[in-house]
Amino acid sequence: MRFTTPAIIVALRPHGEHGAIVRLMTPDHGLQAAYVRGARGRQLRPVLMPGNQVEATLSARTEAQLAQGTIELVHSRGPLLQEPLPAAAIDWIAALTATVLPEGQPYPRLYQALDGLLAAIEAAPSASGWGAALVRYELLLLAELGFGLDLEKCAVSGANDELIAVSPRSGRAVSAAEAEPYAGKLLPLPRFVIEGGTANWPEILEGLALTGHFLLRDLVTDRSAPIAESRIRLFERLRKAAGQA
Repeated sequence: MRFTTPAIIVALRPHGEHGAIVRLMTPDHGLQAAYVRGARGRQLRPVLMPGNQVEATLSARTEAQLAQGTIELVHSRGPLLQEPLPAAAIDWIAALTATVLPEGQPYPRLYQALDGLLAAIEAAPSASGWGAALVRYELLLLAELGFGLDLEKCAVSGANDELIAVSPRSGRAVSAAEAEPYAGKLLPLPRFVIEGGTANWPEILEGLALTGHFLLRDLVTDRSAPIAESRIRLFERLRKAAGQA
């Protein structure tokens, strides 16, 4: 096995005296793990940072063997890790991607969405500019792994208009008329999730509360539970930023 591919660094774990096992999100080969020699040296340390775009050459004698990796930097997002909110966002989405995806299965839509989300975090002057993209990425990840929400029509009436809430149990949308008797028991469904476009701070926080409920219930469980702290920390920082806006 040998191939060269664009990739996004999503995780790094020290291995041996100088090397590390690096996890990469790739467009055609999904999540890939590789041993990189000298990963903790001065030359590669700034390259192997979560969120960085790289070109990776992976090779192994058999598919069951851990690949050896050669990594070259394409675009660094290291400066973002000096800023609290972008750093918290990158920490979360990289950890989530590296933890919940099975290795070796291609998810081209997820790769493109992750690349777009990282670009939005880099380009936006404030978190309100990339919050909606984060919600969409989390919704897509849930869907790609078989836990997608059903937001096409009301779970009770079958109507496809005035959808304002989601059942925390079934993940199905509920219309305004049907949601009224269950006020306080349903999760708000912000308009941008269905209609697209931009979102204001209240809508972003509602969207993150929505995706967070299902991520922490269905995906971030058991051995992956420790990364939930990153999600909780990010949500609190975003809520604080919203209060200061």
